[in-house]
Amino acid sequence: MYDLIVKGGRLFDPGQGIDGLLDVGITGGVIQAVGADLDTTDAGRVMQLSGQLVTPGLIDMHVHVIEGAATPGLNDLSGPPDIAGVHSGVTTVLDGGTTGAWNFGVYPKFIVGTAKTRLLCMLNIAKTGILGMVLRKPEVYTTDDVDLDALIKVASDYSDLIQGIKLRLVGPALESMGVQLIQLSREASRETKLPLMVHLGDLITFNEKAGEITKELLKLLEPGDIITHLYTGVPGGLLDANKKVLPGLKEVESRGVVFDPAHGRSGLSFDVAQRLAQQGIHPHTISTDLTINGRKGPIHSLTESMSKFLALGYTLEDVVRMTTTNAAKAVGMSGTLGAIAVGREADLSVLEMVSGKWRFTDSEGEELLGDQALAPVHTIRAGELISLDWGPHPWGWLPESA
Repeated sequence: MYDLIVKGGRLFDPGQGIDGLLDVGITGGVIQAVGADLDTTDAGRVMQLSGQLVTPGLIDMHVHVIEGAATPGLNDLSGPPDIAGVHSGVTTVLDGGTTGAWNFGVYPKFIVGTAKTRLLCMLNIAKTGILGMVLRKPEVYTTDDVDLDALIKVASDYSDLIQGIKLRLVGPALESMGVQLIQLSREASRETKLPLMVHLGDLITFNEKAGEITKELLKLLEPGDIITHLYTGVPGGLLDANKKVLPGLKEVESRGVVFDPAHGRSGLSFDVAQRLAQQGIHPHTISTDLTINGRKGPIHSLTESMSKFLALGYTLEDVVRMTTTNAAKAVGMSGTLGAIAVGREADLSVLEMVSGKWRFTDSEGEELLGDQALAPVHTIRAGELISLDWGPHPWGWLPESA
């Protein structure tokens, strides 16, 4: 007997080469069977689909969901975890370093255990995280803003909750510290044995020297590290003044560094994405950098970000792989996430692919038209069917019609 059978869907798991009309039987929150026409006689519930996509639970590996670390109406940017997660068709989210060692305690005390979504977290190299970002105040001015001993202690004490170290290459620290800031973050990463996620693009001071710092960063990245905001159009990105890819970027990829777009409100330029693709640089994952205001636009949701990559020329297989198999590998959880397999926790996303004429907007206000859009239909997290919310648009989940 199954607690739930998901029936009649197009099971689509590119990481395992699965694409077909197959059912999924779930008991006790775990996948018990995958096959054609499973017997529903003794099933507790049957979700009858009509060919919608059933994928491994989507993973958004860059969001901001640590509510309470900042003051609403002043400097708050984090949204409710389930809005970024299960209410949007996403089963796992990774907070991209909202807090640092000095205020990380808000996460285990007030966030962990409150959401249906699986929550993962990065610890910011800055001791108080990004509390001033909304006010355009950088988190690091000098070395006084980094408490390395505290960071190492927190990462050790909460090793079950912290997946990596976050560094933003922004603001006055590019002048006052330069490569020293990267070296401090590298030391933190090595001491804690955690990967380093690095934000590219100086969206605070727009320092033209940021590009030189990025070149130095590339030399210091190690396997498992993550470049986030791959397609930023502000200084510090991966294109030089002649719109050529920075030297050594392909070698960085060959070392096992993850390329993550992280849309954000200033992190995705369609022009940069197209130029990088023409020069052989492609993303390994797709993420949103979702915040309260980012959900209103231009980000909206993970499925809309995936749709933008369809419009950029990536295939359905590409975008699902980047938000399941590849994302699971990037967060070090390939053994438990990113695949539909018997014995695994039953995390599934049910999606609809809708043909039409859609208008997509990047972080710079530029538009791109596409003829396919993905929208969430259902979320199943640990075997539990969870309702979506209305969606980020007044009309729901689909992008703006062109």
